Amino acid sequence: MPKYEQISNEIRKRIKEGIYSPDEPIPDEHSLAKEFGCSRMTVKRALDVLVSEGLLYRKRGHGTFIVKSAILDGQVNVASNETLGLTNLLKGRKVTSKIITFEVLFPPEDVATHLCIDTNTPVYHLIRLRNVDDEPYVIERTYMPTNLITGLNEQVLHSSIYNYITNELGLTIAGSHRKIRAAKPNELDQMYLQCAPDDPVLELEQVGFLNNGIPFEYSFSRHRYDKFVFVTVNIRR
Repeated sequence: MPKYEQISNEIRKRIKEGIYSPDEPIPDEHSLAKEFGCSRMTVKRALDVLVSEGLLYRKRGHGTFIVKSAILDGQVNVASNETLGLTNLLKGRKVTSKIITFEVLFPPEDVATHLCIDTNTPVYHLIRLRNVDDEPYVIERTYMPTNLITGLNEQVLHSSIYNYITNELGLTIAGSHRKIRAAKPNELDQMYLQCAPDDPVLELEQVGFLNNGIPFEYSFSRHRYDKFVFVTVNIRR
């Protein structure tokens, strides 16, 4: 196994075991190079792996930090680099959006924690009903920092936010951390997804991150039980 992979595996283990504080930067490249007996370039390559996985992000002038959403609790947390957005996922089908809420607000503490920002940083708060082939498909509640995802407007919300982020803002979406749970339908589910009060709903909680490891999205997608299947493939290396 290459040296950089050994180092990334060890740092990943330390992150999962809580050896590094999520509120402080991890040791710098020089310190890690001295500890592991290698060059700073090897350490940088090891850290690049963890940044691409969404476990770490770099803050210029401050160091390298742990992405808190990756370690918040012990629930099922699926890391995925298949973050496409609904429009791209369902190419060839008619996808439309109904805007239920579009506002800018200061985030509550849990939202700020997931986005690695403070509570004084404004965020977009969006709720959209996504229809597929003129049938209700999913309700999405999304928070995005306004200083990172700039220029959102109703025209963007009626199309693909992910395409806007990639093509207009020139940012690279790297992946996401996802938690999947069963839930009871709430008022919005019953109103917009046409759920009966006793229908189960599948909720997907997600933190999306860019290729520098910085979170750009904290969202909840609520699906009718008969409209969504989550498939994951694990490949042993």
